[in-house]
Amino acid sequence: MSERIVAHKEVGMSKFSAIGLAHKLFLAAEEQGYTPELLNILAEDSDLFRQLLAVQSGGARVVMAEHIIDCDADPYVPWNMVVEKHQKDGPFRWDSTKVGILPFIYEKYEGNPFRKEFENKPVLNANVLDYLLANTYLIPKEWRNKRVSFPGTIYRIKNSNGALVGVACLRHFNDMWNRSFHYFDETFDCDTFIALRAS
Repeated sequence: MSERIVAHKEVGMSKFSAIGLAHKLFLAAEEQGYTPELLNILAEDSDLFRQLLAVQSGGARVVMAEHIIDCDADPYVPWNMVVEKHQKDGPFRWDSTKVGILPFIYEKYEGNPFRKEFENKPVLNANVLDYLLANTYLIPKEWRNKRVSFPGTIYRIKNSNGALVGVACLRHFNDMWNRSFHYFDETFDCDTFIALRAS
């Protein structure tokens, strides 16, 4: 009887340890951009798990894929919008160290300040936003509490006679990355930034 009790206690300790380790793993994975869907795929794909073990044990190495974004392609357009201007910029290799975000200071300008803010600057267009939404693990962690706009593409609401014109923004809310739109006739929040190629 005593042996059974000891064995039961050992199993209980093992489960408690596994739960603690799983919690630590989940937190670390979330920090690196993992989603529950990606973790579930990893748990169910034994070949992928085996490959990760080979990397961790030194038997293989990771070669990072290049992410080439076609900034000449037509951007995503919501059903109720049209594109007023799309600044084509050829193929763009994503490298977060070569992308900057410029804080937008509303008080600097009169009239239409947002347009003036990005004039003559190497701004990124909405194709980059589209690509990042499809590959959210590429989005820099520093962007999480910011509204990052991509004014290389300017949208207009259909049948608005040009009144409702704005840009697409990348924003993190409800625990996920989303696309939002901000119109030039609205007041811009202090967390608004402009995405551009770093010089």
